[in-house]
Amino acid sequence: MAPTLYYMDRSPPCRSVRMMAKAVGLELNLVPTDPLNGETRTKEFLAINPQHTIPTLVDEDITLWESRAILQYLANQYGCKDKKLYPKDAVLRAQVDRMLYFDFGTLGAAFLNFILPVMLHKEKPESENLAKIHEALALLDQYLEGHFFAVGNRLTIADYALVVSASSCEAIGVELLQYKNVKRWLTRCKEQMPGYLELNEKPCENISKMFKTKMRI
Repeated sequence: MAPTLYYMDRSPPCRSVRMMAKAVGLELNLVPTDPLNGETRTKEFLAINPQHTIPTLVDEDITLWESRAILQYLANQYGCKDKKLYPKDAVLRAQVDRMLYFDFGTLGAAFLNFILPVMLHKEKPESENLAKIHEALALLDQYLEGHFFAVGNRLTIADYALVVSASSCEAIGVELLQYKNVKRWLTRCKEQMPGYLELNEKPCENISKMFKTKMRI
């Protein structure tokens, strides 16, 4: 029986999980779930995930939320054909984990802090929040120096977490030209991640349109 994923296309963490599932050849039972419409606050959903967040994955006896934990689980449980997605070596795995946490606490957080007031409350973007995005992108550009991907020269789950954040920043008009390593890395991810166009690029286009609409209101 295919695992069930509660998700929303516009959510960067949800997109990372869907792309990761594609990478390991895992079919998912997809359940579109929109928090903005209260769909994570229903009695039925709260019984699954009391934190009422997406993505949420249900795979037989295990229920997981927090996208990076789901990425780790998918790599461990289903990534047997490509063990380098989440390396077994302690040093490499620690480096992958560091980049996952960098996305969670720095890059991904900066994107959300910038966009959510605009999308949810129709507020004008804060220049301070935009500066935080650029600080995070500058760090990512530095971390990518000298290798093709987030950790070394092969895709890992860290790339799947980071790419949805970086591409979402670009989608809302954050200029990336000054971050040459980031630009080259995004191109590599687009070329090498299965399903990138459908699962990430098209949703980013929708985010771009929605953001521009909110900015005109």
